Amino acid sequence: MTGVEVILTALAAGATAGITDTATDAVRQSYDSLRELVRRRLAERGEEAAQVLDAEEVERDVWQAQLGEHLIAAGADRDEVVLRAAQALLTQLEQQVGPASKYSIDAREAKGVQTGDHNTQTNTFN
Repeated sequence: MTGVEVILTALAAGATAGITDTATDAVRQSYDSLRELVRRRLAERGEEAAQVLDAEEVERDVWQAQLGEHLIAAGADRDEVVLRAAQALLTQLEQQVGPASKYSIDAREAKGVQTGDHNTQTNTFN
């Protein structure tokens, strides 16, 4: 993963874990710490960049694309402190809930969906 992908993945995973009761205090603290580090980097570029981090009613792909651009422009993808914080959060989450899925699936309007490795499936749609 690139630096920006690590940061975006950690932020998304931390936000998701934070809304569940399964997140530990350590995970919440790591997530809050990462967000604050990212916020500081983005604030150097102005208020608009920092607002993208807090956007709530934006589709995830749009949010990631917009935030990714700002992270790269702010140099966060090359900031060792930010990258270590993102990796630490991902490690904590993996230890707590298991590894993040390697699949990103959008199954809207799909038929006969199958996910995983080494699967066989035969579908007949009439």
